[in-house]
Amino acid sequence: MPAATTTTSTALAALKDTPLFSGFKLGKLNLLHRVVQAPNTRMRCDFESRGVYVPGPRVVKYYGDRASAGGLQITEATDLCLDASAYPGVPGVFTESQLQGWRKVTDAVHAKGGYIFCQLWYTGRASSGAMRGGKQPISSTDKPMNGKYLDGTDCAENPPRPMTVDEIHELTAEWAAASKRAVDAAGFDGVEIHGANGYLLEQFLHDNINTRTDEYGGSVENRCRFLLDVVKAVSSAIGQERVGLRLSPYNFFQDTKDSDPNRHWVYLCEQLASLPATERPIYVHMVEPRFDEVLDEDQKMAALEEYTTPPKTQKNSLVPFRDILKPVGIHFLACGNYKRDNAAPKLKSGEADLIVFGRLFISNPDLAERLKNGWPLNPYDRSTFYGADPPEKGYNDYPFYEQTETAVNGA
Repeated sequence: MPAATTTTSTALAALKDTPLFSGFKLGKLNLLHRVVQAPNTRMRCDFESRGVYVPGPRVVKYYGDRASAGGLQITEATDLCLDASAYPGVPGVFTESQLQGWRKVTDAVHAKGGYIFCQLWYTGRASSGAMRGGKQPISSTDKPMNGKYLDGTDCAENPPRPMTVDEIHELTAEWAAASKRAVDAAGFDGVEIHGANGYLLEQFLHDNINTRTDEYGGSVENRCRFLLDVVKAVSSAIGQERVGLRLSPYNFFQDTKDSDPNRHWVYLCEQLASLPATERPIYVHMVEPRFDEVLDEDQKMAALEEYTTPPKTQKNSLVPFRDILKPVGIHFLACGNYKRDNAAPKLKSGEADLIVFGRLFISNPDLAERLKNGWPLNPYDRSTFYGADPPEKGYNDYPFYEQTETAVNGA
């Protein structure tokens, strides 16, 4: 365990009596609080062979330290098959060594009474062919991102190719197979399908990228088809109570910019709500419109207003999506710049069931306890989010909080 932070003052408000620390039933999981660890890419797994990185002891410690009784964690984005991301240090669930590594993680979380879902992704045009052993990236179309890939190669000079319909069907089946491996072999309580942040499934959703003319492109009905196919396949494979879905309708990251995110994601939510009960995800996890990887909150909201104000269909808010999903029992997780002061009011308003914290969970392994008791928070180091040298830096070196005897006795 990292060294503890010691202080003699608890001047901050304790949140133990707010909805953030009320119990919640998520499918078969009995949550004791509503502070959820976000899926944050950390790139700290051990190299085994090209494209294969294994969760080792440092990853076990990272998730084990952040586990809590009745708490929910969502892992970093995890490759469902070889070359799903081609990012260094990113784990997968497609080799026996990876599954064994993850089993140690899930055992550590369960030993503390916690629950953990594995987020599964395929990055599509977001990572280069050079990192995939020379295999060209795939996407909904042949439109490349702007700029450069992580390895420095130029995106425009190495564009993706459109997936064939057969490949879409094959990858849908692989998503289901990866989900079964994650649950049956690695011991996860469920999986979260990554349909956000400019990765493959969202490359089908956004109409500035997906200009296909077959049954997987063009109309909003067709653009949603791949994601809905994946949701149904994964639910059939492991049971819908084990399936979550992440979406980011207002995403700008990696050159995604839908022409009408309000109307189009309303349609998607309506389709999710209309699925048979055995195929509906247990939750949808959405990113607030204010969040952006580059812009600050004011800049992001102003940018959205430029093209989503009337006569467009609705204001830029997650609430209409929540209102569609709630009546059929699809729970709602909200994420995006949540802090001590704005988390509990979101729950109290009924606009979300659970609140997902990213950066604060990176720097505070005991985040739930700190919020509950009004303890101060460690600041985070943004420069160590995506890997570091040594890898422990900004990963397992953030301290736990420890009260002094003076603070405990109130002297």
